[in-house]
Amino acid sequence: MTHLWVRAEQRPNEERVGLTGEGAKALIEAGIKVTVEESSVRALPLQGYIDAGCEIAPENSWPEAPRDAIIFGLKELPEDGTPLPHRHIMFGHAFKGQHSGKELLRRFREGGGTLYDLEYLVEENGRRVAAFGYWAGYAGAAVTLKCWAAQQRGETCGPVGVYTDKDSLIADLAAELYNVANARPNAIVIGALGRVGTGAADLLETMGVVVTKWDMAETAHGGPFPEILEHDLFLNCIFARPGTPVFVPQSALNAPRKLTAIGDVACDPDSDYNPVPVYSRATTWDAPAVRVAEDPVLDVMAIDNLPSMLPAESSVDYAEQLLPSLLTLGDLDKGVWGRAKATFDEHMNS
Repeated sequence: MTHLWVRAEQRPNEERVGLTGEGAKALIEAGIKVTVEESSVRALPLQGYIDAGCEIAPENSWPEAPRDAIIFGLKELPEDGTPLPHRHIMFGHAFKGQHSGKELLRRFREGGGTLYDLEYLVEENGRRVAAFGYWAGYAGAAVTLKCWAAQQRGETCGPVGVYTDKDSLIADLAAELYNVANARPNAIVIGALGRVGTGAADLLETMGVVVTKWDMAETAHGGPFPEILEHDLFLNCIFARPGTPVFVPQSALNAPRKLTAIGDVACDPDSDYNPVPVYSRATTWDAPAVRVAEDPVLDVMAIDNLPSMLPAESSVDYAEQLLPSLLTLGDLDKGVWGRAKATFDEHMNS
C-alpha cells in the first residue's frame, strides 16, 4: 500500500501544509495510507486529519518513518548533513546551481533516497501542476509596498509576520499607508500574466497603486530595460531559468532612477540565472529589506517563503491544486512523478 507521511514543517515562520483534511480523506478512500505528524505551528488544525482517518505521529518523527513511506513537506529539511534514505516530496531548491542544493543532493546520494521536487511537478507541456504563486505575489507586493512606505518615513522596513487572512493584511497595510502623504507609488510587474504576477498586481491595485504589467512580449528583446528604473517599485515575478534576461543590473545602482524598492518574489539570489543581481542573499521576516544603494535609496525585498504570511489561504489553494497528482502516487514511474524522478536523476548524475 502506498504510504504518504505528512511531516511537520521545521523552518521558522512556516505554517503551511500541502494537504487538507478533505484531501487526506480522498487519498484514504483511494487506498493510500496517510500519516500526519502533530505540529505546533500548522495553520490547519489537526482535528481535520483525525476526522479523515489519518494515523497521527509525533512532531518531527519522519526520520523514523518506515522506509517505504513517502515523506511530504513543503520547505527545507534541517541542514544536519544526515543521509536521506526516504523518498521526499518538497521544494528542494537543488536543481539551479544553488549551493545548499548541492549539499541536499549529496545527502540523497549517500542515503539512497529520491527527491520529487514540487517545483518540477509538471504536465507534459511543462506547466507546473500546483504553485503557491498567487499568494507569493500578493504577499510579496504587500511587503514591497511596506518597504516604500518605510522609506517615506526615512526608515527601512520593520519585521513582518503572519496574517489570519488577506483582509487583515490589507487593513494593516492601509493603516501604514494612511500615515504617508496621499501620493502612491507606481509599479512595474514582470510576469504579470502568470499566477505570481497576477497576485502582485491584485494587491497593488487594491491599495491604489498604478501598475505597468509586462510579460514575455515586453521582455523578449532581452534588455536593457530602462523602463524599470522609471517606476518607484519593481516586482520580479518570473521563474528564473537559462536565458532569463537581467532586469536590474549592477550598473543600475549608480544610474539615474526613480526606482527605490524591488520585490524579488522569485527570490533566487544564489542561482546562476538570477535576473536581479544587485543583492546576494534572501531577506527575512525580521529584516525584510536589504539596502543595496543609498543615494537614492534602493531596497530589495527577497523573502523566500512569502505565502506563509497567509498560511491558511495559501495552504488550501495549493492543496486543491496538488491533490489530483497525489491521487496518482500509486504509480511513481509515470506522469508528473516520473518526470520529476527523471529530473532528479539527471542532476544526481551530472
